[in-house]
Amino acid sequence: MKTKATLLTAFGAGMAVLLSGCGAADTDTATGTGELAGIELAVGSKEFTESILLGQIASVALENAGASVDDRTGISGSATVREALVSDEIDLYWDYTGTGWVNILGNSTDEVPDDLYAAVSEADAANGVAWLEPAPFENTYRIAVPTAFAEDNDLVTMSDAAAYIEANPSEAAVCAAAEFINRDDGLPGLQTAYGFEFSEVVQLDLNLIYTQVGESCNFGEVFSTDARIVSNDLAVLSDDLGFFVQYQGALTLRQETLDANPAIESIMAPISAALTSEVITVLNGQVDNDGEEPRDVATEWLTAEGLI
Repeated sequence: MKTKATLLTAFGAGMAVLLSGCGAADTDTATGTGELAGIELAVGSKEFTESILLGQIASVALENAGASVDDRTGISGSATVREALVSDEIDLYWDYTGTGWVNILGNSTDEVPDDLYAAVSEADAANGVAWLEPAPFENTYRIAVPTAFAEDNDLVTMSDAAAYIEANPSEAAVCAAAEFINRDDGLPGLQTAYGFEFSEVVQLDLNLIYTQVGESCNFGEVFSTDARIVSNDLAVLSDDLGFFVQYQGALTLRQETLDANPAIESIMAPISAALTSEVITVLNGQVDNDGEEPRDVATEWLTAEGLI
C-alpha cells in the first residue's frame, strides 16, 4: 500500500482554517444574568463541521445563561483538543464515545461493551473528566462510493467492497484524512477486520473527501451524519461485520469545572436530548451545503426549539 499526499491537502488545510474562522465568530457579551453569571468558560472543538457546530451550540447556550465564553473551536485533531481539555486550556468540548473508548482510554475495537457510554464515562472519571449524558445521534465512520459506481458493481456492504478490491486492485484507491489513516478504529483496523487492503491511500483534508470520491479515488472516508453524502450523490457501504465502534456525541469537561458550575449539566441536558441524527445532519447541511456560519446555525436552531 502506498500513501499519496497531494496538493489538495494544502488547499484543504486552508479551507479548514477558513471554516474554523467562520465557527470562531466574535462571541456575544454575556448578559451578566442567569445561572452562570460572572463565569468564564473556554469552549473548544475539533476541526470538522459537526464538532465546530456542537461547540457553537454549547457556546450560545452557555452565554444565554450568563457565562462569558472564549471561543476556541476548530482545534485540529482529537488528541490535541483532548490535551487542551486536560491541561486547562479549554473547559469543555463535545467528543464521541468511540473516540473515548479507543483513542483516549486505549481499548481495543475487539472489546467493546454493550453500554459504551457508561463504560467510557466511568473509566474517564479516573482521569478527572466528566462525560455528560450523550445525545441520541451517532456519527460514526463509514466508507462511501459514488452511487453510480455502487450500482454498477453491486456494492452494498463492506464485504462487497472487500471482494471487489481483491478482484480489481487498480480501482481500489481510498481518500482519507490523516487521523482516520492512523487510528486503530479507522483504516488499519477496518482493513484487518475485512481482510483486504486498499491499493492506494490518497491523504486529503477531511472537507475535500466528499467532492474527490469519484475523482481522486473510488472509495472515501465519510462521517455518517454528514449532509455532503447526499449533496455529492454518494452511497454509504454498510458495516456488515460491525467493525466501527459506536460514536455517540457527548459534552466532556473536567470534573472540577462541573463541580464548580453544576448548572452546565442542567443547561445542556435538554439541548443534548434534542440532537437526533436527523437534526444534526440537517444542521451540518446548513453549514456545508448552504454556506451558513456555524454560530448562526446554532443560534437559529436553539431559538427555534425554545432552548434559549
